[in-house]
Amino acid sequence: MAHATDYPAATAHPPAAHAEGQQHPIKLYLVVWAWLFILSTMSYLVDYFHLQGYLRWALILLFMTLKAGLIVAVFMHMAWERLALIYAILLPPAVVLIFLGIMIFESNYTLLTRMVFFGAG
Repeated sequence: MAHATDYPAATAHPPAAHAEGQQHPIKLYLVVWAWLFILSTMSYLVDYFHLQGYLRWALILLFMTLKAGLIVAVFMHMAWERLALIYAILLPPAVVLIFLGIMIFESNYTLLTRMVFFGAG
């Protein structure tokens, strides 16, 4: 077993068995937890106040996206990753959402042309 006296004087500590990970202050995690609680409460309040239609869905999706962004950025440590890794993880879902929007637009156009051609009856 190696002792501290077995190493040269320039080395104050024996070599570490493994590299230490980056440590973040606990305040960061508590603040994110508080924001997640606030956003969840606001999401439940959308139903509590019986909001309907596009406003309801827009608010629910907004709160959901903000919560997912906080979780990915802080708890999955994406805020401290390289830009290439962030693009590799976040770009494909963004492209899927763009294609989804294109398909929705195209399906509405198809429905409209069918209603015009075949009649609304």
